[in-house]
Amino acid sequence: MSNTEPARLRLIASCPDRIGIVARVATFLAERGASITEASQYDDPRSQTFFMRSEFVIPGGEETRTWLEAGFRPIARELGMTWRLADAHRRQRVVLLVSKFDHCLAYLLHRRKVGDLNLDVPCVISNHEDLRALVEWYGIPYHHVPVPADPAGKQAALEETARLIGEAQPDTIVLARYMQIFPPWLCERYRHRVINIHHSFLPSFVGGKPYHQAEERGVKLIGATCHYVTEELDAGPIIEQDVVRIRHSDTIKDMMRLGKDVENAVLSRGLRYHLEDRVIVHGNKTILFS
Repeated sequence: MSNTEPARLRLIASCPDRIGIVARVATFLAERGASITEASQYDDPRSQTFFMRSEFVIPGGEETRTWLEAGFRPIARELGMTWRLADAHRRQRVVLLVSKFDHCLAYLLHRRKVGDLNLDVPCVISNHEDLRALVEWYGIPYHHVPVPADPAGKQAALEETARLIGEAQPDTIVLARYMQIFPPWLCERYRHRVINIHHSFLPSFVGGKPYHQAEERGVKLIGATCHYVTEELDAGPIIEQDVVRIRHSDTIKDMMRLGKDVENAVLSRGLRYHLEDRVIVHGNKTILFS
């Protein structure tokens, strides 16, 4: 091990519940000179599964993670643990997909610019040209991939979109009001790495025009949901949600105006939780160490 700046790592793990899991992990880290700065655990009584997230600093350079992984594998095998070590300092690569609505895109780009979100954006992909000027003002490449209505044209457009995503080598993909359905084969390729913001409090009002559906139903609360994208439309594991109260006199335009603020906040928080490894997917739910 080298005498460079200490590494900051995260251990994210789950395993069948049993006595002594935390003690085994803490002892392993302490014996190797690690100092735990944040620790979260949850025991799910229904599935009898234990979840944990530990962030710690440890002397050493870039080789520390490999060295720790080799040492931890025997313990993980004994505990039947699904686990990974993540570098807390590493800036993840996030590709943004967007259509015509600019509020979520603009909010994320601003939060990135001022340092509130620790990420890099290698490119933005859109099925419209409308937001090119905004994106290029931030110095980010903008790819326009029109999506025709006919099946053959749509398939070609999705394949081109997939090619651009692959070239960008993202850790995460965000659908920042991208008004196209992500195909099942892309959902599978980037399992639990594609995040969507849906402008309703799921599972209410799935699909298109949820504000119109809310107005027809006469609800008193509208919301937004940040979730992972799966093959089933708007039904992936939920990361974050929030709501805002509306009045009987509010129009659909009023709802859309109020909803934009909620969408921005929910997507930003959900993406931050994901980037900081605070989300563990368990079936169609998430364990969230916020």
